[in-house]
Amino acid sequence: MIGIPTLSKKYAPQRPARDEFELEELGNQLFVAQEEGAEIFLTVWGMDEQVRGRIINMDPRTRQVHIESCGDTLKVPYLDIMKVESLKD
Repeated sequence: MIGIPTLSKKYAPQRPARDEFELEELGNQLFVAQEEGAEIFLTVWGMDEQVRGRIINMDPRTRQVHIESCGDTLKVPYLDIMKVESLKD
């Protein structure tokens, strides 16, 4: 009996791995930005453009960061945030 050829599955690119130190530093930057009410730029994995706004909530249950930008609220998964930059940098 001839086997049925299998098609290779296309896998979505995986988020780059980061160590515990990098994730802790990222969390600290997000916390400070929220406390100061600072406007920030976020580089988010899978998004072509940076997200600009203010952090209004960090939900530990869903592990999402809520960003207010131009009157809209965008919920970004914490692990998808690759870089935090403040406007004063």
